Amino acid sequence: MKPYLDLLQACQQIQQNQLKVDDYLAQCTARADQIEPELKAFTVRASLQELQHQSGAGPLMGIPVAVKDIIATKDFVTSNGSAIYKDFVPSEDAEIVKKIRSLGGVIFGKSVTTEFAWRQAGATTNPWNSAHTPGGSSSGSAAAVASGIVPLGLGSQTAGSIIRPASFCGVVGYKASFGSVPRKGVNPVSGSLDHIGFFTRSVADARYAFNLLRNTAIDEEDAIVLQELTQKPLSEVLKNRQPRIGILKTPFDELLSQEQIKTVMTAEALLNASGAITEEITLPAIYWDGIEALAVLMACEAAVVHEKHLEKFPDLLSLDMKELIEKGNTCSASNYIKAKNLQAKLRLSLAEYFQRFDAILAAPATGEAPKGLNFTGNPIFCSLWSFIGAPAIALPVTKSSNGLPLGIQLIGNYREDGKLLNIAQFAEECFKTADGRS
Repeated sequence: MKPYLDLLQACQQIQQNQLKVDDYLAQCTARADQIEPELKAFTVRASLQELQHQSGAGPLMGIPVAVKDIIATKDFVTSNGSAIYKDFVPSEDAEIVKKIRSLGGVIFGKSVTTEFAWRQAGATTNPWNSAHTPGGSSSGSAAAVASGIVPLGLGSQTAGSIIRPASFCGVVGYKASFGSVPRKGVNPVSGSLDHIGFFTRSVADARYAFNLLRNTAIDEEDAIVLQELTQKPLSEVLKNRQPRIGILKTPFDELLSQEQIKTVMTAEALLNASGAITEEITLPAIYWDGIEALAVLMACEAAVVHEKHLEKFPDLLSLDMKELIEKGNTCSASNYIKAKNLQAKLRLSLAEYFQRFDAILAAPATGEAPKGLNFTGNPIFCSLWSFIGAPAIALPVTKSSNGLPLGIQLIGNYREDGKLLNIAQFAEECFKTADGRS
């Protein structure tokens, strides 16, 4: 794919008057006009005139952003991927959209999501091969960034909805620590699990977006405030020792394709060649109990969120959503409380592993993007980190024999996002040799 301006490149050129905002927005609009008929990343887009009118001064001046269609926007329909909301225009923007606008950014359009960010797939195709899924639920944002329409997309993750589509589309997907990005004005899936995150084309761009759009005050439940995540020399971060990275083996590894297994091995070899020390690790069974506990939290909380939808619009809900609601309604209070207690316990105990390792490396998905558009892929390799709330970032590494992206994810300790991003930037440099990008 032709290289398009990354977020920091575009910001820098605009701020230094090397690139006119109107010209840049015209380029992005032309790119969308060219590929949207097949890509179908957006439910609605602003016209070029509307984009130019939106732009204001600030560090994101003139930057077009794809906003996942569960995130409220006062001047665009926010459909939540459901026919129930096909004409719904919120009265105000979500908190993160307000931040984007206040920093000079513009809302390019609403990007396709699965129904209520659950399983029922939308129309978006994979930018590398339109016969394959882009992943879900943040389908449109991942595809729009990967295909060069916008340099920044907003997504959300409750199980695997940022990391997996980022991997399938060959971009960086960053899910910061739980509660560190504002969720006010975002339609919930599960309040105990929902994360808002970012799609970019580099780790540096993800860091930049996070620093601009993170929580700066605790004004909502579960919110945390992280210090600004600065890029430091790795020698300073690690006190002049080599990076230590755990290569995770899971009980689900039989689900991995041979190409995905080879991608993890390639990533490990490239890290070793650059001086990192790697070691295979496993986690106790209690951690993997977190997968089922996540399903309990998600179902119970979704059942409450969608109670009125089921009552008023049963014919407009998918079978997948009805099954999730039914599962939640049959869940006992004791199982819910046990799941919450396990979540708190694992979030605390995970820190022990980060006394030994600077990051954990794992597969982000079972392999390349599956063929067909009805199934967005298995989130099982992402779910534990969503349950615990630990930061995770997807990085592209290579391509499959079908020419589709393959990558890895790196996981950090809860609330130690800065360290994770420094390791990720180191890894990103290592991986540039994997498929001829250096």
